[in-house]
Amino acid sequence: MSLERIPLAGVIGSPIAHSKSPQLHHHWLRTYGLQGHYIPMDVSSENLKEVLQTLPKMGFVGVNITVPHKERVLEMADLITDRATLIGAANTLIFRKDGKIHADNTDGYGFIENLRQGAEGWDAKTGPAAVLGAGGAARAVVASLLDAGVPEILISNRTRVRADKLADDFGKRLRVVEWVKAGNMLEDAALVVNTTSLGMLGKPELRVPLDGIRREAVVTDLVYNPLQTRLLRVASEIGCVTVDGLGMLLHQAVPAFERWFGKRPEVDAATRAAALR
Repeated sequence: MSLERIPLAGVIGSPIAHSKSPQLHHHWLRTYGLQGHYIPMDVSSENLKEVLQTLPKMGFVGVNITVPHKERVLEMADLITDRATLIGAANTLIFRKDGKIHADNTDGYGFIENLRQGAEGWDAKTGPAAVLGAGGAARAVVASLLDAGVPEILISNRTRVRADKLADDFGKRLRVVEWVKAGNMLEDAALVVNTTSLGMLGKPELRVPLDGIRREAVVTDLVYNPLQTRLLRVASEIGCVTVDGLGMLLHQAVPAFERWFGKRPEVDAATRAAALR
């Protein structure tokens, strides 16, 4: 009698000790009574290719990919989804039974699902979105907002050339605003998104003037440490609906968990508590 292999998954990055993904996936495995393990792996750039070739032989069904490998893994994948190609990065790899590595990016999905859960009734079509930052996370956010039907995206980044590149890549619904005028673009926004690391524990504060944010706006920050950033605190005081960044991390994990372990997990209060433990 041949016994089924216990599915293994994990997260690869460097550093990786801070990742909340292991406690999240362990929570779901326990909650649904599933066999499986999820392991954090600190892998350097020079060892990445060899590790990805070895893991399937050890019973791994897939891995999450985080900083600094999200762009580089696209070179090592056999199949790449359209959204990963558009964003230029992957955060999820599926090791297929035929030996091929399938790369996807679920960050944009996680961002939109977090918005829908945290700001009930949010409608992409109500007005422009103002996006602070133009890095990898911003690419995922922009792609998902355009897909959801946002009429215009105002984008501002400390280094203007990166914002220009984003506008070139994603087309005419994007408009670049100089960083020194980023506060002004918030006045027109129905949605305000911080995709930078500014405001994160150990990083400088987000210094953009926030007094122009409209009371009707939905405001979200991808930073989740701390959960209540200065941006979200000020927006709350104005009277805005605010959505913290933890939910994006939780929701982006849903499609991967389903592919690896065969069960679509719920993102609920217990899930949040498990990730914050």
